[in-house]
Amino acid sequence: MLPAAHRLRRSVDFERTVRRGTRAGRSTVVVHLLLDTEVQDPPQVGFVVSKAVGNAVQRNVVKRRLRHAAASHLTTLPAGSLAVVRALPPSRGADYGRLDQDLSGSLTRAVARATARVVGRDHRST
Repeated sequence: MLPAAHRLRRSVDFERTVRRGTRAGRSTVVVHLLLDTEVQDPPQVGFVVSKAVGNAVQRNVVKRRLRHAAASHLTTLPAGSLAVVRALPPSRGADYGRLDQDLSGSLTRAVARATARVVGRDHRST
């Protein structure tokens, strides 16, 4: 379970992260990451598991597995970051190990891209 301080709850934050954030994906998940270098809040993670993944039971299983995997990867996220993890239909048949591996790879790639994006923006403004 994710600690309360690390949960992304507001729909405005979900929308802003998906629209303005950096995207990275694997076969079972896509991660949208938005870095705010001026905020030192703990990183927050939210989940989107649509009906394309399966029925309610299957969606909840996927969501629980992703929440557990995300909790172990919170230390890899910079302070002030917002992440939205979107489960893709193949996540329904994936075991925990596969979801964890895909989430880890997606987060790593999204952080690298977002960091490069922020550094590039900072260089242009000086």
